[in-house]
Amino acid sequence: MLRRSALLLPLALLAMLCGAVAAYAQSAPATPGLPIDTTVEHAILVDEDSDAVLYAKDAEVRMPPASMSKLMTVAVVFDALKAGKLKLTDEFTVSENAWRSGGAASGGSTMFAKLGSSISVDDLIHGIIIQSANDGCIVMAEGMAGSEAAFAQMMNDEARKIGLTQSHFANATGLPDPGQYMSAHDLARLAKYLIANFPEYYPIYSQTEFTWNKIRQFNRNPLLDMNMGADGLKTGYTKESGYGLVASAARDGERLILVINGAKTEKDRGTEAKKIMDWGFANFERVKFFNDDTVLGAARVFNGASGSVNVVTRGDVNVLLAHGTRDQVQGHIVYRGPLPAPVKAGQEVGTLQLMQNDHVVREAKVYAANDVAVGSMRQRVESGLRELLFGWW
Repeated sequence: MLRRSALLLPLALLAMLCGAVAAYAQSAPATPGLPIDTTVEHAILVDEDSDAVLYAKDAEVRMPPASMSKLMTVAVVFDALKAGKLKLTDEFTVSENAWRSGGAASGGSTMFAKLGSSISVDDLIHGIIIQSANDGCIVMAEGMAGSEAAFAQMMNDEARKIGLTQSHFANATGLPDPGQYMSAHDLARLAKYLIANFPEYYPIYSQTEFTWNKIRQFNRNPLLDMNMGADGLKTGYTKESGYGLVASAARDGERLILVINGAKTEKDRGTEAKKIMDWGFANFERVKFFNDDTVLGAARVFNGASGSVNVVTRGDVNVLLAHGTRDQVQGHIVYRGPLPAPVKAGQEVGTLQLMQNDHVVREAKVYAANDVAVGSMRQRVESGLRELLFGWW
């Protein structure tokens, strides 16, 4: 079948008719004309709803993620809990490896687990998320998979499932390893996955402190104490990576996800993250282009009682745009056709793509608005001749 595209009018004209399944703009730069820059080496700011990239700086480059890779450690745990393979009340034993490699003796982030003691999955999750506990990660990995190496393979399997294309894991902690890397964009995708799929556990990321075994420790996320709507997710630091942060904040129903890495100091991490997040909320607005079930155009049909079928959206189509730029957005319907009859109402037939400055800022599936039955012999002959002529043309 041929790939056809039905071009829509400029969407500024269609907005009065008033976003849907979205796809990330793979390498969208910062929106032209908006003054923002950062001293960190890697950064990306993403609209959680539409996946539109509002700002990016070396966001596709592989980098050492440090403790930010613990988001994947926890994603594996959350998936096991959701599947019933693990319970919050299950307990795992602290091995000598976990105690030496991730405990107090290691000099890294720890929940001070005692050698030979047993810790519940619930406490391990809180230790990993809030305290960034390396010993907690190793105990969890060994308890679930038998070894940290086997657990790292589970992390890689999870990464492929989520669609992370620039990530690989060699351990559960994020400690330096040549085989441990992620891109800022992948970290943003992972953060969205956690927010969208585990609402019952996500609030743990907003907890500012955790007391376990009579030891009180605090969350290192600098945005949680700034009264700016931040409610997650994870910091990271090693000498190789610099200071990093995966953060999410919600204001007035809008949620943005930010990833930075390579900040020079802990102070820079907080100030740069706040600056970019505030810029995003101040300079963008959500624009509704289409309501649920809006007829967008028509797709051609082959051998049908009608030569075309109207296509509609399912759910509202919204886009987060820089203030004053809605007139720059255009859209078209992309489908593989002509569609063979019969076509059923509600059948997925293609994709609406909204474009700005040659970048896809929103994608939404489109569906047949009505049935189109197989045509009569005469209609099928006419359809064949029409396709022959149009196809040749």
